[in-house]
Amino acid sequence: MAPVKIYGIKNCDTMKKAFTWLDTHNHAYDFHDYKKEGADLDVLKSAIAQHGWDTVINRKGTSWRALPDDVKDNMTEKSAIKAAMDNPSLIKRPLLVKGKTIHLGFTPDDYQKLFK
Repeated sequence: MAPVKIYGIKNCDTMKKAFTWLDTHNHAYDFHDYKKEGADLDVLKSAIAQHGWDTVINRKGTSWRALPDDVKDNMTEKSAIKAAMDNPSLIKRPLLVKGKTIHLGFTPDDYQKLFK
C-alpha cells in the first residue's frame, strides 16, 4: 500500500501530534512542508471539492485573523484558493491524503477510523 501524503507545517503542534500518531502506529507517510514547498494547487482544489472552502480554510488561526476584513467578508471558493496559495498557513492542518480521501485536522479517534 502506498504511503499517505500529509501536508502542513513541520513545527505546528497539531502536525507533531499527527506525525507521532502515524509513527507510533507504523504508517508510512510522505510529508509536504508548506513552508518549503508551498501549497499544492491540485490537492487544495480536491480538498475544497470534498469539504468546501470554509472548512479547508482555518478561520480560527492567526493567518485568517491577519487578513483584511473585506477579504474575509467577501471570501469565495476562488478567492479562498488564491489566498491559500499565497499563504498556505491558511489551510487547516494537517491535510492528509489517503487514496482519494482527504482528511482535515487531527484527532487520534479520527485517524484510528481512517487507518482501519
